[in-house]
Amino acid sequence: MAGLYYHIPFCKQACHYCDFHFSTQLKSKGKIISAMLEELKLRAHELSVPIRSIYFGGGTPSLLSPEEIALLLERGLALASDPSSLEITLEVNPDDVTPDRLNSWKKAGINRLSLGIQSFDNRDLKFMNRAHNAEQAHQALLWVAGQFDNYSVDLIYGIPEQDENSWRNNLFKVQEVNPPHLSCYALTREPGTAMDHFMHKGVMSEIDEDQAQIEYQYLTNWAQEEGYINYEFSNFALPGFKSVNNSAYWQGLPYLGIGPSAHSFDGNRRSWNVANNHLYSKAIEEGTLPITRETLTPIDRYNEYVMTRLRTVSGINLNKVAELFDEKTRENLLNMAARHIDQGLLVFEQGHLRVSAKGKFLTDGIASDLFLVNLGS
Repeated sequence: MAGLYYHIPFCKQACHYCDFHFSTQLKSKGKIISAMLEELKLRAHELSVPIRSIYFGGGTPSLLSPEEIALLLERGLALASDPSSLEITLEVNPDDVTPDRLNSWKKAGINRLSLGIQSFDNRDLKFMNRAHNAEQAHQALLWVAGQFDNYSVDLIYGIPEQDENSWRNNLFKVQEVNPPHLSCYALTREPGTAMDHFMHKGVMSEIDEDQAQIEYQYLTNWAQEEGYINYEFSNFALPGFKSVNNSAYWQGLPYLGIGPSAHSFDGNRRSWNVANNHLYSKAIEEGTLPITRETLTPIDRYNEYVMTRLRTVSGINLNKVAELFDEKTRENLLNMAARHIDQGLLVFEQGHLRVSAKGKFLTDGIASDLFLVNLGS
């Protein structure tokens, strides 16, 4: 299984928390699209296995015209052995959603949307500097639910001064339509963002990790009651609606990223494009690829395996660890996990290590405790 990812590096405005690469200057949009098509042509041979998904991320892909989306999609579908079976996702912002645009996206070939609502509370939206308001978010949700069978809703919890009632109201809003998929992320303070600057200056309140944990616990309980499978720490799906794109990432499967700052993985090497629109398009025009590549060491691969699998509902397969690395590494992992098992944070059953309900919010910290500096140590 492989995925094709298009990074669309444009936004209407900068969200205060975002550290992804984007530009609010849209005048170079056509030039970047042309460069992305050329990059795909130059790198198509890197897709060594058939693609199962195409994902338009960013940035704000819903800023593209239907014709631009259709062109990128056409070139991507040409690489698929069975185009009709692909999951094709477009990330969209609520303020870009209209009935006409929904129709145009479907006609272009999009069969799944990822709707970036983040919150139905205007105070939260203003705090994050989102381009839409609560009314637009709700209307967009109803329109999407009316026209797409497969879609996801993005929400953010742990927003300063957001209490349990506000977070509960967000979930009640999505409950009106029972979306087939939810992606819910804790607000994080990324260095260099506007939010980081404002918090440093004391203009914004700091993130309350304890409150974020309370909200996550409420989310997981609510999701279970509503029939969602928490198949990865931040991702919840009704039966049959797990994201092919997301699942491939957490399973460590290969993917090809096209566009400025896009990342790729072939199973052994990671690569990423330059995070600068001008330098990216200039290099492509000159026939070169503006890519940095890194070959993962056995330790890198082990640590990534632990990190990604521990975030999933299936957890870490100990037999797979022995197969990919060696028996000593398997035993070492189990020994390091013993403390967390004793504390009730990890569960070891049927040859798998899984995070317990008690330890779920601590997943990343538990994973880092299981990392190795030297294989076999």
